[in-house]
Amino acid sequence: MASRGTTETSKLKQNLEEQLDRLMQQLQDLEECRDELDADEYEETKKETLEQLSEFNDSLKKIMSGDMTLVDELSGMQLAIQAAISQAFKTPEVIRMFAKKQPRQLRTRLAEMDRDLMVGKLPRDLYTQQKLEILTALRKLGEKLTGDDEMFLSTNAGTALSQFERVSTDLGSGDKVFALASVEVEKAKQ
Repeated sequence: MASRGTTETSKLKQNLEEQLDRLMQQLQDLEECRDELDADEYEETKKETLEQLSEFNDSLKKIMSGDMTLVDELSGMQLAIQAAISQAFKTPEVIRMFAKKQPRQLRTRLAEMDRDLMVGKLPRDLYTQQKLEILTALRKLGEKLTGDDEMFLSTNAGTALSQFERVSTDLGSGDKVFALASVEVEKAKQ
């Protein structure tokens, strides 16, 4: 009987990860097609996606309050959703790698960005934004950052990333994460 519970837990986790992947892909696709959409269409689609993320967040909250064995595994997804809703992270690809706890892929993405910046393929402002997101995600995943990376973070971190850092530091207080996410969803709806 214990193996059946493990199987169900595994299946639930897989379904939740697939749902999160779908929503993150939807955000990424929306950003990639932004130029092809008129402003109203873009805003409406983004609003709908954020509402879906909010509903997904509410579902996770219910699951976490009733089944403590999933809390640790769902914490990364919860933070990823909170980051997407609060828009601390603007890059769905980074949010996805963070949620899946993929520090190696984050470091590979950072190396690709360094290369793209050097050859002029990536604008400096976009590079700075995405590097901040990746370094913040790596720090939250417990990865060791170089002195240069720490200096880059302290020099360039904005209020959105600082807010994410402050809230996510206290994982034991999921209510704070959900409260912040709720506030940000309400702002996005207006």
